[in-house]
Amino acid sequence: MRASRRARGIQSAIALVLAALWAFPVYWMAVTAIKPRSDVVSRTPVFIPHSPTLEHLRTAIEAPGFWHFARNSLVLTIGAVVIALLIALASAWASTRYFFKGRKAFLITIMAAQLAPWEAMLIPIFIVYRDTGWLDVLLALIPLYMVMVLPFTVWTMRGFIAAVPVELEEAALVDGCSRGQAFRRIVFPLLAPGVMATSLFGFITIWNEFVFVNALMQSEPNATLPLWISAFQTVFGTDWGATMAASSLFTLPVILLFAILQRRAVGGLAAGAVKG
Repeated sequence: MRASRRARGIQSAIALVLAALWAFPVYWMAVTAIKPRSDVVSRTPVFIPHSPTLEHLRTAIEAPGFWHFARNSLVLTIGAVVIALLIALASAWASTRYFFKGRKAFLITIMAAQLAPWEAMLIPIFIVYRDTGWLDVLLALIPLYMVMVLPFTVWTMRGFIAAVPVELEEAALVDGCSRGQAFRRIVFPLLAPGVMATSLFGFITIWNEFVFVNALMQSEPNATLPLWISAFQTVFGTDWGATMAASSLFTLPVILLFAILQRRAVGGLAAGAVKG
């Protein structure tokens, strides 16, 4: 019994140390955002500011284009996530409920696409966008971002749909529902944890994306928040206080979304990864 308690104590201590190591960069970013300029550039690290200030936050919010770039990021993120989710629900349902020729090849392709490094395809994608006239077209990023998060969304939703007993759909069919009605009325309401988990993953992936928007969007009005943060780095140096404030503002929506969806999202990721 004592050995078991000691083992649990060691595990808890290790978990706390790892959590502290993970959380420290986030803490340092947030605390730097409210430090006076003298503390930011001090050679001696200041872990707790003695006189917090909102100067850097005001600088970030009042920077040209902040709200415009935030709108661009939201439009791209929400548009891509919603479209990916709709396509993934249909694909996952069909590949789970029907056994058709090429089904295994389809699933292997989904797994391979999930493993592919998207940055390696930057040049081919750039050429395609150039030849189709999509360079510097903001909404043209939506199909690209949708494809980026689609494999994970399909694979995770398959796990949730497989966990829903097929007998529920059969009972709905007996009661007079069509296949589509059975999915909308019976299956879809049971997929809330999976929808939230995959939506959160897609939101974080697209919200943080920098490489493609930097390469494909060539004018400032079509920039997003990741590009906006880089504006605080100039030939004269980096305004670290404003950069950390901007990074904190950029991270805030993701933290709020995760806090709201935490229970369902975490359970959804775990369940979707092992079922089906």
